[in-house]
Amino acid sequence: MKPIHPAKRFLRHITSHPWQVRRYFSETALQHIEQAIADSERRHAGEVRVVIESGLPLSAIMQRLSPRQRAIQLFGQLNIWDTEHNNGVLIYLMLADRDVEIVADRGIHRHVGDRGWQHICRQMEEMFRSGQFEQGVTHGITAIGQHLADYFPPEAIPRNELSNHVLVL
Repeated sequence: MKPIHPAKRFLRHITSHPWQVRRYFSETALQHIEQAIADSERRHAGEVRVVIESGLPLSAIMQRLSPRQRAIQLFGQLNIWDTEHNNGVLIYLMLADRDVEIVADRGIHRHVGDRGWQHICRQMEEMFRSGQFEQGVTHGITAIGQHLADYFPPEAIPRNELSNHVLVL
């Protein structure tokens, strides 16, 4: 991601509001993403969570939180790290910074690594650049789901430890 001037970033964030997410993700698109999460989780024992944030809260802007730092913060706040097999994965979209971050718990991260997650992020960002927002997210869910299926096959008694609801901030 190309660095932007701090004042320009500040303006982007303070003028961003959650309702602006709807320009890129309709209610139907959010429902399709939630269904993609549910479909993916039937094929593995992992957990996927999607958070779309229009802009950072003022306190986070003042701290100069990067999208990566914010994603890690949300990973903890949403208890994505607290799954039975340490295989929770967060897809985080920061619209004001035009950034995608994937944060994965240690159980799956040790198999995929930073390069694997970055590859998925870049694919998603490429789709976003061409206006394919819903498809970009569902592609990310599918790619992450394949990694989870490789290392965490479905359990005999499936459980859903994390909400499949797309969190819009």
